[in-house]
Amino acid sequence: MSVPRIPRRRRRHTLAYALGILLLPAAGLAYGLLPAGATTEPNTRGGIIAAAAVNLDNPAKKEIAMQIVSAAENSSLDWRAQFSYIEDIDDGRGYTAGIIGFCSGTGDMLDLVEAYTDVKPSNVLAKYLPALRRVNGTDSHAGLDPNYPRDWRTAAGDSTFRAAQESERDRVYFNPSVRDGKNDKIRALGQFAYYDAAVMHGYEGMRDIRGRALRKAKPPAQGGNETTWLHAFLDERVIEMKKEEAHSDTSRVDTAQRVFLRAGNLDLNTPLEFAVYGDHYRID
Repeated sequence: MSVPRIPRRRRRHTLAYALGILLLPAAGLAYGLLPAGATTEPNTRGGIIAAAAVNLDNPAKKEIAMQIVSAAENSSLDWRAQFSYIEDIDDGRGYTAGIIGFCSGTGDMLDLVEAYTDVKPSNVLAKYLPALRRVNGTDSHAGLDPNYPRDWRTAAGDSTFRAAQESERDRVYFNPSVRDGKNDKIRALGQFAYYDAAVMHGYEGMRDIRGRALRKAKPPAQGGNETTWLHAFLDERVIEMKKEEAHSDTSRVDTAQRVFLRAGNLDLNTPLEFAVYGDHYRID
């Protein structure tokens, strides 16, 4: 992606698990005992053995990742309700749409509609491909208005289009981020930190953040401490976010990812309590 991504923070409506209290810093202390949801079995000395940690591409962990990102991008844990979302949020990137904020001005929306059309040539969005190619790299709606938003929402009713959105999300953002996390030998929380950075800044933007963090710390694959490394990565992420006004609210790091990290929840185990843009959430 050639242009940094922008969170859709103007769409603020808390649809699920909103909490009416402030997060307590001590709320996560229990995470360090036994991962919530882990299976256990007796050992020969009468103790218990926690289940092995799983990566973010485990289906249950991936579902958690999608919910956390949706809270930041759409002010809702219901990420599946976002397939039909589309609007211009006046960020210079044209239309923003779908489950991961595909943008008409940054190329990923074009890639998505091309992929959809490869599978289903007669789809309702295929006729906009020439316009999407022309407006790529700009904030223009030329050739898209007035009916593109309506047709996008129509397409969202098609399971083929929904599958295309998930496939492009995974291909461009999720899979590369998780792969990099595994290569760095960081667990689900760190893999999520990479993924969330890729969603906002593009995959190459995430790689740039990681590169700057390497000047201050090393990931476990290079002999470093995992917690120290993730703090360094998140520090650089915050610096990058503050470079642009639309990113200047860093709560998706400060009151979400950093909360999990300080609690020692490196496996991103539930329950998770966090806040984004002042809205509070709980994932059980």
